Amino acid sequence: MSKSKELTDWAFEQKCEKAVESLGKNGFTAVYCRTAQEAYDYIIAEADTAATIGFGGSLSVVDLNVADKLAGMGKELLNHGIPGLTPEESLEIRRRQLTCDLFLTGTNAVTLSGCLVNIDGAGNRVAAMAFGPRKVIVVAGRNKLVEGDVGEAIRRVKDWASPPNARRLNLNTPCAKTGFCSDCGSPDRICRIITVIERKPRVADIRVLVVNEDMGL
Repeated sequence: MSKSKELTDWAFEQKCEKAVESLGKNGFTAVYCRTAQEAYDYIIAEADTAATIGFGGSLSVVDLNVADKLAGMGKELLNHGIPGLTPEESLEIRRRQLTCDLFLTGTNAVTLSGCLVNIDGAGNRVAAMAFGPRKVIVVAGRNKLVEGDVGEAIRRVKDWASPPNARRLNLNTPCAKTGFCSDCGSPDRICRIITVIERKPRVADIRVLVVNEDMGL
């Protein structure tokens, strides 16, 4: 390991641990994961008693490559992003995710004060994060950490997450072409619902894995 990587990892470790501490104070079950492998192992262990597992369309979760392992464990996977689904089939899966045993998702931003900040187009992901599934596991890479307030977190999402996500989804938005948010009025706009979870919702079981690696967008 180079000296620069060692120091970078150390600096991010301090920020990750600060976020974990703040998330814990806000009622979340927060876990610091030094590596993506630790996050993978945590999810597999927590999935043991789950029959149905929903996927929120997160690249952070995709990066972990847990789907094949979970399918091999006999779990029913609710993934609305499977190629070949009709719009009606995709919508039905999203509805079923709201009552699944375990919902796996990323988050667009985490403030060091312990807030989860997200922007959605349809709202199924943020709805499932807040209420419905028996357990929610949120994977947050160190690149999602924001030292400022919620406003800065929202700006982070619009500047760094929404444009590449719009491009990934082949949407006809200005940001998918330019890489910059223009607060557009496109029918394909994905910045439609902003949620800020300041404290763990009262009846929710939310686990936040803060990973000292870059994950997702």
